[in-house]
Amino acid sequence: MDGGSIRDLVTVKDDRGRERQFEVEALFEMNGESYAMLRNEEGTVLMKVEEQGGDQYLVGLESDIEKSQLLDAYQIAVDAAPAED
Repeated sequence: MDGGSIRDLVTVKDDRGRERQFEVEALFEMNGESYAMLRNEEGTVLMKVEEQGGDQYLVGLESDIEKSQLLDAYQIAVDAAPAED
């Protein structure tokens, strides 16, 4: 991870119980659902944000089609409104 900027960090526990830390690259909504794009040294992960009892949880996406559609929509949004330097 690059130390040039400070981002929100989250810790995610995988299905084997291993904890991994990620930077929050982006939070966005599509079709009424919330998603988080997370990044660490190993790569980028896209997860769904779910709420239950006032708490938020990150849930992995199973469908490659859903992942592809979300990434395409995210890229279109970034291209339409690029971040300022």
